Amino acid sequence: MISPYYIDPNDSSYFFPDSKLALLDPNGLLAIGGDLSPKRIIYAYCQGIFPWYSQGQPILWWSPNPRMILFPDKLKISRSLKKRLNRSEHTFITVNKNFQGVIQACANTPRHGIISTWLTTEMQIAYTQLHNMEIAHSIEVWEKSNLIGGLYGLHIGRIFFGESMFSLRSDASKIALAYLCDYLQQKGVSLIDCQVESDHLLRLGAQAIARDLFIRWVQKLCDPSIVNNLK
Repeated sequence: MISPYYIDPNDSSYFFPDSKLALLDPNGLLAIGGDLSPKRIIYAYCQGIFPWYSQGQPILWWSPNPRMILFPDKLKISRSLKKRLNRSEHTFITVNKNFQGVIQACANTPRHGIISTWLTTEMQIAYTQLHNMEIAHSIEVWEKSNLIGGLYGLHIGRIFFGESMFSLRSDASKIALAYLCDYLQQKGVSLIDCQVESDHLLRLGAQAIARDLFIRWVQKLCDPSIVNNLK
């Protein structure tokens, strides 16, 4: 039986095995262990790998095949969403105004159909630290003073690694995604990593591509200097 690679938390090389060695079942499980230090997380993302685990589990690292991506200029906006965006006089959008509120709300939202505490306290601390380092970013959708939707992810070079989104009102997360796509195009970002395939994302214009192709995109678009500058 093939087992995932074990990462020693004390290993300072931040080594990850080749994503081709990820398990087929569960799809994409590559490694287990390690830590959630900023450097290890960034090393992982720059190789197309991300952490995802539930409370009580060890840290699990994934690189699924296929991989879900979205080109920011290919987002499909329905007529109803266009109307909502045009008449949202009571809704406004901010960037990095309430990262903590967004990640806490995402922690209460099922991820990939899994209802569990997947965004552990340790994960929230790790991504908040990356936010303080201006690597993790959030989009917030407000209705007056109420946070009704949003998303967060990592901006590394010319790629944005989407982590999670939430919605407390109809279409609030779609509004956040629409704003993100426009915002990223202005920043020169070419690709959004959506991680795992879903019908919801397919309807919004995302597509599933082979992992090998995704890794080539990551190698092309990630900025290695971000990793090198981490201490």
